[in-house]
Amino acid sequence: MKTTLISCMHCGEDCPPEPVRVGDLAFCCEGCRMVYQLLDRNGLCTYYNLNERPGVNRRIPVREDKFAFLDDAGVAGGLVDFSSDTETHVRFYLPAIHCSSCLYLLEHLHKLEEGISLSRVDFAAREVSVVFDPKRMSLRKLAELLTSLGYEPYISLKDWGGKKAPVSKGLIYQLGVAGFCFANIMLISFPEYLGLDHTEPAIRSVFRFLNLLVSLPVVLYAAQPFYISAWKGLRHRFLNIDAPIVLAIAVTFGRSLWEVWTGHGSGYFDSLTGIVFFMLLGRVLQDKTYRQLSFDRDYTSYFPVAVTVLVDGAATVKTMPAIRAGDTLKIHSGELIPADGILTRGRASIDYSFVTGESTPVDKSVGELLYAGGRQEGGAIELLVVREVAQSYLTQLWNRKGRAGSKVSFVHPLARYFTYIVLSIAAGAALYWMGHDPSRIWNTVTAVLIVACPCALLLSSTFTNGNLLRILGRNHFYLRNAEVIERIAGVDHIVFDKTGTLTAPGGQAMTWTGEALSEDDRRRVATLAAQSAHPLSRALARELQAGVACSVLGFEEHPGAGIKGFVDGEHLLLGSAEFVGTTAAPVSAQGSRVYVSINSRVAGFFEWTSPYRAGLHDLVATLQHNYTLSVLSGDNDREKERLAALLGPAARLHFHQTPKGKVNYIRRLQAEGDRVMMIGDGLNDAGALERSDAGIALTDDCNNFTPASDAILRSDQIQKLPAFIRLCRSGKHIILASFILSVLYNLAGLSFAVSGALSPMVAAILMPSSSLTILLVTYGSSSLTAKVLKLYKTSL
Repeated sequence: MKTTLISCMHCGEDCPPEPVRVGDLAFCCEGCRMVYQLLDRNGLCTYYNLNERPGVNRRIPVREDKFAFLDDAGVAGGLVDFSSDTETHVRFYLPAIHCSSCLYLLEHLHKLEEGISLSRVDFAAREVSVVFDPKRMSLRKLAELLTSLGYEPYISLKDWGGKKAPVSKGLIYQLGVAGFCFANIMLISFPEYLGLDHTEPAIRSVFRFLNLLVSLPVVLYAAQPFYISAWKGLRHRFLNIDAPIVLAIAVTFGRSLWEVWTGHGSGYFDSLTGIVFFMLLGRVLQDKTYRQLSFDRDYTSYFPVAVTVLVDGAATVKTMPAIRAGDTLKIHSGELIPADGILTRGRASIDYSFVTGESTPVDKSVGELLYAGGRQEGGAIELLVVREVAQSYLTQLWNRKGRAGSKVSFVHPLARYFTYIVLSIAAGAALYWMGHDPSRIWNTVTAVLIVACPCALLLSSTFTNGNLLRILGRNHFYLRNAEVIERIAGVDHIVFDKTGTLTAPGGQAMTWTGEALSEDDRRRVATLAAQSAHPLSRALARELQAGVACSVLGFEEHPGAGIKGFVDGEHLLLGSAEFVGTTAAPVSAQGSRVYVSINSRVAGFFEWTSPYRAGLHDLVATLQHNYTLSVLSGDNDREKERLAALLGPAARLHFHQTPKGKVNYIRRLQAEGDRVMMIGDGLNDAGALERSDAGIALTDDCNNFTPASDAILRSDQIQKLPAFIRLCRSGKHIILASFILSVLYNLAGLSFAVSGALSPMVAAILMPSSSLTILLVTYGSSSLTAKVLKLYKTSL
């Protein structure tokens, strides 16, 4: 069923499923709400044309001790970037940043708190950098301010312990150096290109030596990535595509140096610097689309910096590395359990969906073991740590590595054979002219190596993959590197996780089966359900949304069974079929039902079903014709019939899967010769994502933390998966077509080069010309393919 999206009152963008509301007004984020209220207070809301219910200026309440750990000097010191007596610099990751209104509000924090002097937002990274006066404001107060505005900072253990490593800019600098040198050498050499160089020999020699000097930064600095890559390949006895590039650079520079030094010519410094510039440009294009994303996550990305520890009954703060077995932790509602421990106080309702895939929270009683990675959904609890963080179950999941090795790109063996052929042709030409005209040997060999340089092949691969990465990124499908394109193109078996991947997170559809309930009965049920901390009871209370609460004379809750009480004089029971005294009806979702009994009469039951993601039916219908489909779920099999009807009879459905079981299943498929793509979203999928040929982490927000993966796909784009795969497949065809075009060019050039009729100067001019042609062909072909697949977007 198609979902109707609500537009934000302020910015007009689509609101999330649960928008921020002020009265009847809906906003996509807290930023829009706050901007609306600021405008309203100053009488600037006339253009909204809404005068009935103006916004109310209030902030979100923050639990008093939520950020108490930031008062600890050791913790705060590990989070700040700079601190002095007059100012402190800190950077927070804010997942709730949504639109331009968020940016406006966050960059005007100084108007809300006098202690803040400056705030700047990195919208792409969803980070805010704040400068504040430590004498007038603390780090804790800043975090509370952001949370009260609706932008709770995500502070994880990975962020603690020092300044984040900046993104390396070495490739950008090398590209800049190569471009500067290439342009200036072309400028200095322009008279020689047109045969206009009639200056004195001494002056001509000065310009040639100047070209030599300008080329040195390119040879010694800008070309370093190719040297390093070629050397690593040779150390492993593998001739990768960078090896012939290095050979071409060495031959071109050596020949040019000899010509300038002996006065026989001007050399080929323009071709040399051009090769390096275009190669680096392609690599920068590849890196640009996913520089802001983190594909490598570890468990510290999920753990909080510090937790509340009870010592002799008093609450204190300890950093995560300092937690030891025997410590008693206090876990509040909504907080992650950071270490395996025994529940000693309180009633636990643990959401393990991210760890196990089980969508229904698990109730735990005092004395039971709680595993790290679950999130407490009820009230505050206490647990006794039995295993330290580094030894917990959550940590063990992250430490499992699945993939044995990476597949080598088809471009590298192609370039290797191409290099062997070129070297053979150069050697054959040298032997021929050795017996006929030795004076032509050097020119012939140099021309052959320059003309047949495999840079066109590398450029076709680099620019095709780089453009594909850019196009996919604009469709919110971010790949770790170009190698992933080839692996996605080769898959023939697609494995889906269920919870959070096929099903939409953040709520379930509720239906009522039974006799009709009056409005009074619905209010009574909602009121009694609100007295329970169980997730299903809270969901029921939210769905029914009782207006005026009814009178509750008394209630009694039975953990794991249900709740009963007298509401407005009526005796109500809410819970399992056994608890209300009836036989369960035929079930399709037995763990997600709440039966209702009114005055000893069973009226019926509320049932929750997980809604599947929008467009899933069309997606499956497209994929099942070309791929084998499997579902691996840590959840129970209550939705087996629904999934079988959706995915078809050929689909393989497996439930109650542990993280290790998922890895073993994919390993078996690969042993049978299948090339597997795994799509998941939870920590229980981390090992399977790593083991598969192409692991895709699905997320509702690409900046949120996701399991380690080869690619990150925003969940609302999953229906485009078939088009993404087709685009990746087209990349290989474009590269091969470009290579054939390059071979035809090389054959024509080589026929003149081996005969000695092609001078190195002409070869040096033709080489970059062919490279530019390849660049235009590959870029244009990949862009045209994206347009045909309706994936081409001009902006984010």
